[in-house]
Order: sequence, then structure tokens, then C-alpha cells
Amino acid sequence: MLKDGRLRVATYNVHKCVGLDRRERPGRIAAVLREVDADVVALQEVVSHDSNASREAHQARFIAEELGCQFHLGENRKHRGGAYGNVVLSRLPVTHCHNHDITWRHQEPRGALRVDVSLDAPGTAVVHVFNVHLGTAFVERRHQGRKLVGDSVLRADDLKGPRVVLGDFNEWTHGLASRLLSQELRSADLRQHLRSRRTYPGPLPFMHLDHVYYDPSLVLERLTLHRSRLSLVASDHLPLVADFKLETM
Repeated sequence: MLKDGRLRVATYNVHKCVGLDRRERPGRIAAVLREVDADVVALQEVVSHDSNASREAHQARFIAEELGCQFHLGENRKHRGGAYGNVVLSRLPVTHCHNHDITWRHQEPRGALRVDVSLDAPGTAVVHVFNVHLGTAFVERRHQGRKLVGDSVLRADDLKGPRVVLGDFNEWTHGLASRLLSQELRSADLRQHLRSRRTYPGPLPFMHLDHVYYDPSLVLERLTLHRSRLSLVASDHLPLVADFKLETM
């Protein structure tokens, strides 16, 4: 259950849990997320191996267990035999999960992972969270932006509650995908909350890759780029954290 009608969400590209020191440390990512203390977290670039070699081999399950959350994995392809894609962690009940295929032609498989989060108990108000990691090619992102705002994803008939779209958009400039999402939803304007609109790379940001979009029934109270000694080395991205107040439910 939420406290005082407030919801904290975060997006974090964990870069396969490989830090700037080139060490793969899922435990370090879990420690960063413990600092963030979000209700719902959208992770990108997660690798999960079903292996008995170590708990950390299945990064999604390991991080979720360390935080006491449930996880939902949207596998987009295989990476060295493991499931690779987006993950949503939630300490709130989840009522529905679906991974939308937004791959364009022969480019790397990409997905938009939808997870419906119940704000109290199943059957009560729901927030629809979409975890997105767009492609690196200009034309590819244009296709993916159109698909996101289409009838099968963000305008699906079964969407009954407010929507939050967050993730790594890979847009170095304000491209079509960003413009389409801004027309469909409100865009979290980093300039109103941070000293800069840049989010990547973590130690010295010069590009705006990480985004948060949301419905008007959610009031954005605070937006932060979580910068700590640990987060600056754990991944090449920093967690982007949004605090919402639910206006009407």
C-alpha cells in the first residue's frame, strides 16, 4: 500500500550490471536501488541465466530477492545463453504483465514491458507502467515511437488507470519518439527539477537519454538523478527517480 497517496518510480539502465570498473556486480546494483528506495523500478539491459553456478547469474531474480521485491522480465533476445531485456521490480501487487515487441525490421530485438501495478490490493486502482529501451538507429526509433503511441500499446482498450512510460530512449536529440510521447503524455522536464537536462553518462552527463512520461492524473512532485559514490561506478547510467502524487483515483 502506498503512503500518503505517493508513488516513487525509477528508471535505470544497469548495463548488464557491469560497472565503470568493468566488473559485473549485481549486488552493487541492488545496493544502489536500496538507496533509491522506489516502489517500482524499470531496469534496462538485464541478463538472467537459469544456472546453479551462482545466485547472481540470474540478475533479475537476484536483485529482486535482495530488495524484497517481485520481478517481471521482458526477454527481448538471448545474450550468451541468458535472457536479455527489460525488467520491472515492484514492491506493490502486480495484476498484469505483457512484453510488447517493438522491433524494427532486422535491428536488435526491442521491447516495451507493460506491468500493471495495484496501488492497494488487487482489484483497486492501477497504474500502467511501461519500461522502454529504444534502438540506437534514427529511423528505428521513429518506427518504435509510432508503435508505442498506437492502439496496441499506449492506447490499448484495457488501459483503465494512469500510464507511466519510462526508460532509455537513446535519443541524443528531441526526435520523433520523444515528440510523439510528449503529445500523448506529459514529459518530466528535467530543467524544472535538475540543473541540466542531461542524464548520460553518469559521471559527466552530456546527453538526455533517460525519460519519464506520465498521465495528468499523476502529479510529478520531484525528479532526481540519483548520484552517490556507489551509483557513479555501478553502471554508465544513473537512476532517474520520479516522485508522484496521485491526484484522483
